[in-house]
Amino acid sequence: MALWQFGNRKGLALAGLLAGLVLLALLIYNREGPARSEVGSAPLDLRVIEVQSMPFVLTAKGFGITRPAQSWQAVANVAGRVAQRHPQLNSGTLLPAGTLLLSLDPSRYQLAIAAAAAELASLTAEREQLAMETQNTRQLLQLENERLQLSQRELSRIERLADTDAVSRSRLDEQRRATLAQRQLVQSLDNQLALLPSKQQYLEGQTQRATTQLEQAREDLEDTRFIAPYDLRVRNVAVEEHQYVSAGQQLFLADSIEQAEIEAQVPLPMLRRLMAAVSIPVSPQKTALDLAQRLDFSAIRSEVTLAGFPEVRWSARVSRIASGLDPQTRSARVVVTVDDPYDLARSPERPALQRDMYVQVSFATDSLRPLLVVPAAAVHQGEVYLLGADNRLQRRAVTVAFEQQNLAVIAAGLVAGDMLIVDDPMPAVAGMAVTPHRDLVLEERLPQLALGLTQGQAL
Repeated sequence: MALWQFGNRKGLALAGLLAGLVLLALLIYNREGPARSEVGSAPLDLRVIEVQSMPFVLTAKGFGITRPAQSWQAVANVAGRVAQRHPQLNSGTLLPAGTLLLSLDPSRYQLAIAAAAAELASLTAEREQLAMETQNTRQLLQLENERLQLSQRELSRIERLADTDAVSRSRLDEQRRATLAQRQLVQSLDNQLALLPSKQQYLEGQTQRATTQLEQAREDLEDTRFIAPYDLRVRNVAVEEHQYVSAGQQLFLADSIEQAEIEAQVPLPMLRRLMAAVSIPVSPQKTALDLAQRLDFSAIRSEVTLAGFPEVRWSARVSRIASGLDPQTRSARVVVTVDDPYDLARSPERPALQRDMYVQVSFATDSLRPLLVVPAAAVHQGEVYLLGADNRLQRRAVTVAFEQQNLAVIAAGLVAGDMLIVDDPMPAVAGMAVTPHRDLVLEERLPQLALGLTQGQAL
């Protein structure tokens, strides 16, 4: 009985296996081939534009921190007590040029001026007296020389008479003594006159010393007054009225509000494009060491925008390019100047351009020649899609010089007149049929974007 049941089960399993094989064979024999889609053979509707050369405005952007073009760190050159302090000499106050901000006690320096002036007057009187003495000595010397000549002639006459025994020997000796005495007097006057120039030099030296002391005292008196050299904003004040300050002590800090500077960090490739467009040809025989002599900074238009507030902006001009690169970002440092940064300030809508503001600086200049410009989205990993003969898609490799605001400047691979496909078909098969639609709106908009007249949104 058990053997019969086992055999029955084995037969059923074989029968099921055979039935499954037969069913699988029928399915394979009767299967249908994969359905063929006829969509790929239909032409694709794609937008095309004509590639054109057009004027182009090169732009660059950088960020930086504002700082005043001039700062005044007032330091006491002389010691003294603070005699006067402007009532508005406080941090944050705006004061016009010519305002007396602070003064020290001038009494000691006024006394020094009086003492130096008195000494100078005394020396002047001595010099006048010496000049009169010199004149009198010269006149007296002239008279004594005449008397010496008379005495010598008299001595000669007596000597001739003595030879003939017409006069006594004693008379000859007396005349000789008189002549010697006169010579001694003349020599004494000569010596006295020779000493007068040295005395004159001494008095001139004393006069110069007194003059220097007087000028120093006047400068010290001037140094007791601190007058604003330009319109400024007070940053910090370190002294109070009646406080004694010593020479070299810091009194206050103030920043000029006439000009502000920003050292913007600009990517080096952007800056190189700008500099190439404004370079000035230099003769090989003449070497220009200063960049200002090799670059026309006036051809670069610049604008400063408050970060986070694009509607708050100031006109600026490029002043110079700072030496070296930023050690962290390896970007170039371009310094721009904003004139009258406090003009048109309306708090809180439009703040003044103050110290330590974080701003964006935009640069723009015209390209030297027209450039081939296409939408950056039309370049696909170094290739573009063109409309070829018989409205067939062509793939062509291009070289992109640079991209700017969703625009790509083509250096090689395209020529003016090529029909560029601006859509991105998936997949883009070379030779596929295309139904082109000329996008005239985009063609008119591209030149405006190239000149920066409109924002470069996605094209």
